[in-house]
Amino acid sequence: MKLYYDFHIHSCLSPCGDEDNTPNNIVNMALLQGLNVIALADHNTARNCPAAMAVGQKNGLVVLPAMELTTSEDIHVLCLFEQYSQAARWEAHVQKTRQRVRNRPEIFGHQRIMNEKDEVIGEEPDLLIVSSGISVEEVAALVEGYGGIAVPAHIDKPANSVLAILGALDPGLGFRMAECAAEGVTELPRIVDSDAHYLWDIADAVHWIEAETCSAHGVFAALRRMCASAPGSRNL
Repeated sequence: MKLYYDFHIHSCLSPCGDEDNTPNNIVNMALLQGLNVIALADHNTARNCPAAMAVGQKNGLVVLPAMELTTSEDIHVLCLFEQYSQAARWEAHVQKTRQRVRNRPEIFGHQRIMNEKDEVIGEEPDLLIVSSGISVEEVAALVEGYGGIAVPAHIDKPANSVLAILGALDPGLGFRMAECAAEGVTELPRIVDSDAHYLWDIADAVHWIEAETCSAHGVFAALRRMCASAPGSRNL
């Protein structure tokens, strides 16, 4: 079946994410856009994923737990998971490496942790948009070890992308999929996402994947098959 997706959406936990990007608002906007599956991918954290996943389950939308990691080179990498337990273990590893800079909400924005009722249950005190201590050379294998898929984010953009910073997407980095809106930029299987920081940026039902079931397991299995088709790839 065709499943329309947007695998890169930020919530109000990202300091650059709009405060209206609550779990319920994100899920409902995705449904209005005609999407079947989304991934919540805040900067260097996945702590709003449980709420969004719960809201999605109640409303018939598949929500994958994810994170937009910032590597030590300041490259953004989308880390997708099937289960929140995997994302949580990955986040625990990331937290051990992340730079500690106190957030200034008046400058960078609030970093709000929410429950499935859109109630604020906490706020991250340290700025999330700083680099981690994880290198782009190791991230693909590390994420795979936690059961996920690492995808270099928005590689056709001039900031925080592997092409902008390194000048090339070296096959030796181990990536099997890339996030890229433009065609012809990479030979890797390609996903096209919104990188939405505002509700109105969430993607329309344009890009789709072929999956056997409309479930987190079905979606992740489809992504793994795409990765397996990458040049020189082996099965995840």
